[in-house]
Parts: sequence; C-alpha cells; structure tokens
Amino acid sequence: MKVIVAQECGFCHGVKNAISMAEKILAQEQEVYSLGPIIHNRDMVERLAKAGLKTVDDVDKIESGTVLIRSHGAAPEQIAKLKAKGLKIADATCILVKRLQEIAKELSEDGYKVVVIGDKDHPEVQSVVGCTRDVVVVAEESDLRKLPDNSRLGIVCQTTQSPEHFGKMLGAIGKRNFSELKVINTLCREAVKRQTSAAELCRKVDIMFVLGGLDSANTRKLAELCKKYNSQTFHLQNWSEFDKRMVFGKKVAGVTAGASTPEWVIDEFVENLRAIEVGDCYGDR
Repeated sequence: MKVIVAQECGFCHGVKNAISMAEKILAQEQEVYSLGPIIHNRDMVERLAKAGLKTVDDVDKIESGTVLIRSHGAAPEQIAKLKAKGLKIADATCILVKRLQEIAKELSEDGYKVVVIGDKDHPEVQSVVGCTRDVVVVAEESDLRKLPDNSRLGIVCQTTQSPEHFGKMLGAIGKRNFSELKVINTLCREAVKRQTSAAELCRKVDIMFVLGGLDSANTRKLAELCKKYNSQTFHLQNWSEFDKRMVFGKKVAGVTAGASTPEWVIDEFVENLRAIEVGDCYGDR
C-alpha cells in the first residue's frame, strides 16, 4: 500500500527535552519520580517505567529521590511543596509552557482577569491556573458565561489548541461586554506546523491515520482537524490497534502523529502498513 507520512509529525522539542532528561537521570540515580505522566503517550511512559521512572499524581506520595517536572509543567504550589520536603527537582517544563505561565502571571499582576482558552482538566492548563490569582478557563463558547461583565480581560491560550479554535473563541469573546481586551498568542508553532501539514496531507489520501495517545491533547486536535478534511480518519495509539478492514478499498494512506508520539511507533506503523498489498485491501486475495 502506498503510504505518505506528514512532513511535520512526532516529537516536538519540548518532549524530546523531557525524555532526554528522564533518560539521563535514570542512568545516574536509583529513585526517580515523575509528577504525573511525563508525556501523554502510554508506550513511552511504559518504556521509561521499565527503566525505573515512577509516576505519581501527588507530591505527598514522594518522600525521597529526584522528581521530574514533566513537559506540561507544575503549579508553583507543587514546586514549593517539593522544595519544602528537600527533594531534588529536575525541571523538564516546555519553554513555551513556561512562557505561558509567566504571561498569565504578569497579566494577573497587571490587574487583568486572566482568561485561558483550553481544557480545564489538562495538566498544562492546571499549571497555568496555579500561577495566577484571578483566572477563568473557557473551552467552548458556552463557557463564556463565566466571564464577568465590564472587566479588563487578558486572553491566553493552551499551547496545543488550534489557531481556528483560538480565533473562534476570540471572536466570541469580542462580542461580549468588556472594558479592555488584551490578547497574547501563546500557541505552540510546532503544534500549528503539525496541524497545517496534516490538513494538507489528508486532502491527498484515501485514508488518514493519526498516531498518538488518546489522552494527548495535541494528538486529539490533529485527529479532529483531519476529520474535517477527510472523513476516513482514524486516531490510533499504535499498530496493535490497526484493523485491516479499515483500509478495504483504499490505495493511498496518510500518516501523521502527535508531538508526544515516539518515532519507533510511527516507523513500525508505516512499515507494516506499506507491507499490505493493494489487492489485500480490495479483498482480491
């Protein structure tokens, strides 16, 4: 089967840094923890767990050793707790997430009601919320009822949101009653590149596969975007979830992957997909 891989896909710089830092620490130390999954990819988390990385969801569960702050970042309160317990800290927070945290904090200090466009349950957004005094998170237009009237609003966005959604939300916010509106673009350019590359590819293929964790925000956004341009889009975590019936009657497949998807997952999927003969896809064999 003919398979075309998106020009921009797979690990971003922030994820590469987090994985590299984890591997180096694990090679040197015995007791290493990650405060939450280091990235939203089950395959990578399991591989690092075999190397000794322990994932915990609460600072209180860590009594000694080194704690890795994942690429999504952590709230200042969590960092303070780690320091108070005398734990070693390895900060792998993505530089763009740190920038978002700093911007949100500055907006709050300048008297703005900070508005974060994103998913309130995502760890990146939670780390940003922890950096500010006066903040509201909005995911969809229905959430805008939470915004106070006649206020100074400082708008930022979860880094992995799409430009289309960011623009849509800004348009809806702009129609509301406010005294001042300050908008700072905090979108990740790498995520935008992946979205643009995927959108271009899925128009050229019969079927589109988006690889990555089902709990990965940027991968879900990729899949949602691709479905707009190609209804035959499937979001799979890896090759084990592939079903040959998906490609029945198809000749050309496109493959992209989220920023937290390991290269070996992409390579295995592409290699196996290319090994399928077109005749098999048409049920001729």
